[in-house]
Formats: sequence, C-alpha cells, structure tokens
Amino acid sequence: MRFTDASVTPQCSLTGRYTARTKQFHVIPPYQYPYARVREVPHLANLSRSTFLLPKGLKAAGYQTAVIGKWHLTANEDGTYNGLQPQASHHYGFDTVAKPSVIPKEFATGDKAVNRFTDEAIAFIRQNQTKPFFLYLAHHSIHNVVAAPEELVKKYRAKGFPAAGLNNATYLAALEHMDTAMGRILTALDETKLAANTIVIFLTDNGGVHRALKLPASGSERLEIRERLFDNAPLREGKGFAYEGGIRVPMLVRWPGVVKPKSICSTLVHVVDLLPTLLEAAGAKGSVPPVHPLDGVSLLPLLRGRSIPTRPLYWYMPFYDLNWAATPSAVIRDGDYKLIEYFGDYFEAQEGDRYVTRPRLELYNLKLDLSEKRNLAEQEPTRTARMRTQLHAWIKSCGAVIPGANPNFDPQRAFEKTSGMPSLDIPQSD
Repeated sequence: MRFTDASVTPQCSLTGRYTARTKQFHVIPPYQYPYARVREVPHLANLSRSTFLLPKGLKAAGYQTAVIGKWHLTANEDGTYNGLQPQASHHYGFDTVAKPSVIPKEFATGDKAVNRFTDEAIAFIRQNQTKPFFLYLAHHSIHNVVAAPEELVKKYRAKGFPAAGLNNATYLAALEHMDTAMGRILTALDETKLAANTIVIFLTDNGGVHRALKLPASGSERLEIRERLFDNAPLREGKGFAYEGGIRVPMLVRWPGVVKPKSICSTLVHVVDLLPTLLEAAGAKGSVPPVHPLDGVSLLPLLRGRSIPTRPLYWYMPFYDLNWAATPSAVIRDGDYKLIEYFGDYFEAQEGDRYVTRPRLELYNLKLDLSEKRNLAEQEPTRTARMRTQLHAWIKSCGAVIPGANPNFDPQRAFEKTSGMPSLDIPQSD
C-alpha cells in the first residue's frame, strides 16, 4: 500500500509521539540563537530511559527487538546521531544493536554503512526466524554528507546527470544503493519463508533536502543557497521547512494476505500512528502505560481496506535553524486545510528569503493548492482564527508553550548561533 498523504516532522528525531509532548523537537546536540527576536523553547536533548517506546511494548509481548543505524534521540553516553550504544540498548527496549557508524571511515564514504547495516539486519532476521521479532533499521544514507559507491556514481554520470546540484549523480546513486539493500532484506524474508507473516514499513524521517541555506558573510538578512540536492516538486521546499516538502514523505507498507498489493491510500496519516498500529498488530495494545498518552491512531483499518475517523494533525517547531529558514512556528492540518503560524518572524521565500520581523499566518487548501502558493489567511479569516485557536489549545494540552518575545533580543546579533540551549534534561538513572 502506497500512502500519498503520510507525514512526519521537518527534523530528524522520532519517538512515536508528538514533539510538543516529548519536548524533542530540536536537532541534537543542542544549539541555539540566544539573541533572536523570539525566545526559543527549552527542549529535551536526551530521551529519558523511562520513556515508553514501541520496542518496549513489543518486548513485553515476547518479541526480539533490534535497532540498526541512526539513533538521534540522545547526545550522551547512551548514544548519538550515529547510533545507540550496545551497553545502553536495554534501557530503550532493544535486545540487539548494531555497532554505530565510525566517522569518517564509514559514515562519510561511499557505502555509508548501507551494506554492513543490511548484513546485520539479515543476520538478525535469520537468527530469529522461529520467534516474533521487531527490527528498526535506520540508514544514514541519504543524509548529508551524501555518498555512494563510486561505480554507481559513474553509472549516473554516464547517463548525463551532473556532479553537483539538483538531481546529481551521487544523490541518485545513493538512492539506488539503498534501494538495492531494501531488496536484499525482502529477499531474506522470502528465503526464510517469513514474508507472509511480516509487516514491512518503509518511510523517511523528514522530507528530502531541496535546498540548504546560510547567511552571507556580509551579514545580510537574506539567506543564500548553500546546497541543492533534490527537487520535491510539486511539494514546496523540503527538509527543515513547515511546508509539505518538509513533512510529507513516501510511505509504503507490505503485509501479504492483509494489504492488497499495489493499493493506494490517500488518507492523511502521521508517523505517530505507527506505534499504536504495530502494537495492535502484535496483540500488545495493553502494554502502553496509562501515564503515556498516545497521539496516533491504529492504521489497521486502512491496511485492511477500510477507513478511520478524520482528525486534525499537528506539528510543533519552536526554534530557529537558518539552514532551513526555520523560525519558531507550529502547524495544524485539518482535512484539506493547513495553517502555519510563525510566532514572531519568518523568511519570505517568494522575496528571496528576505527576513521579515512580524508574526505571520498562512492558510492553504492542499486539495486545490498542493504546492502551497496561495495563502488564504486574509480571504478566510473565520477559518484561520478557528484553526489558530485549535492549534494553541493543542499546544497547551501537551504541556508545551507558545513562543513569545525574547527578552535578550539583540538585532545586531539576532542570527548568532551558539552551542547549547536551556534544556529540560535530568540525569539518567537505571
């Protein structure tokens, strides 16, 4: 089943719940813009070991669990972007963990550990073919630095694709390299005769990199393009942005005997739906602690060709990241309509990424304007006000805050980036 309206967050960290609730909405390790116009909201840089996660629920139901590849939920001794450390795996519900990538020998070279991670994934499948298992495989490819085996890069160069820029040969080669690895895993499921009883879900953790930005050396308040990699058209922008190019992603689900082959689902879904979906499929719904509210819904009816009730979806991004022209914002999607609120400033893409020092509301009808070109906020003030009220109520219900003015605002240093950030972290304990 191919989902045409599946969504994640614009940034990398995924936990199974909304970022407004987990307070993990920011890329880690922490960085901040302490003199910016809007005060950034403190965030949680290290996921608590006590947090309920999908592998914990599946482990309670008798599953063997493994994590291979990117972790990006802690920036401490338990693990970093590169991977979860084996000695900490049991704190997060995993029995097996791959050795994290080694920089620069493996992470920033042609293979980017794709082959090793795939080998380890297949080994885990074969070792546990007589038991129920859960495998979380998160490749570093095609994350920057984009790299691919040289022979594949040469293949795409020979086809006429450029060495750099949009749709470059290395980017396309990296896609093929990862796609081949996915095929190897599906083949292993066939060979072990597990395919008929295995759910396979493929998706990305944010939209593709359309363009990465930077402030020019002159200190101008117009951003310059640092890098272009891939065109997400007809979706607007890409990774890091609140627009559809940043949050709408490919999602494929294979479940023989349940999911109709080559079926297409246009229902709006979110990555937070995967936790209740897989727990229900495994018969483990009862493993969720009462103190852990779920933000998603089970997608099993959709996978079986039925429907689920409509509901609004939300995104919470109360931070600055000039790599993606990001200023503190939040989003609500309700049916065909999507509202973006910038809380105090924004970069106007239609005007050369000019910095604008005022709040902004943007309303789009995605059914009629998938590329988000026509802002309807002024044309539909009643709908805009209603959705904004609904968005604010949701933020507060999650125990999060609506960003306000920064008392330390300094217009001369507004885009000065520093390491660290006031965080919500507490010391880890066993």
